[in-house]
Amino acid sequence: MYDGLGDFSWALLRIVYGAWFMPHGMQKLFGLWGGNVEGLAKGIEGKVGMSPGIFWAYTIGCLEFFGGLLLVLGLFTRPVAAGFAIFMYVAAFHYNNQFGWWWTKGGMEMPLLLLGIALAILIRGGGAYSLDRKIGREF
Repeated sequence: MYDGLGDFSWALLRIVYGAWFMPHGMQKLFGLWGGNVEGLAKGIEGKVGMSPGIFWAYTIGCLEFFGGLLLVLGLFTRPVAAGFAIFMYVAAFHYNNQFGWWWTKGGMEMPLLLLGIALAILIRGGGAYSLDRKIGREF
């Protein structure tokens, strides 16, 4: 029974992962739930030291929203997963690590988990239930 559900479980993981990021991107790009891309840009420049902050704020917002949507669809899965892996590596080791381990304190626990999932998706690709597979080209 479980072997037969393997492809479904992979699609479920990929879809949930992409969908998890989409509201974060909506917050940044569209100002939903109190989001503010300019405030994020200032934080990126001031706290992370990456310049220009506005470029990185929009890049992260687009990755989260549009990249999340692409993962839900299973389209361009590997390049998008690579983007998430890079993003989560930077988050974990260049920002969140200063707060320790626990996610409840802003630590690196959550970004490392998200990095691991992104790497798994990068390695495995979209899977049987993806648009990549449907068009016959896994990037």
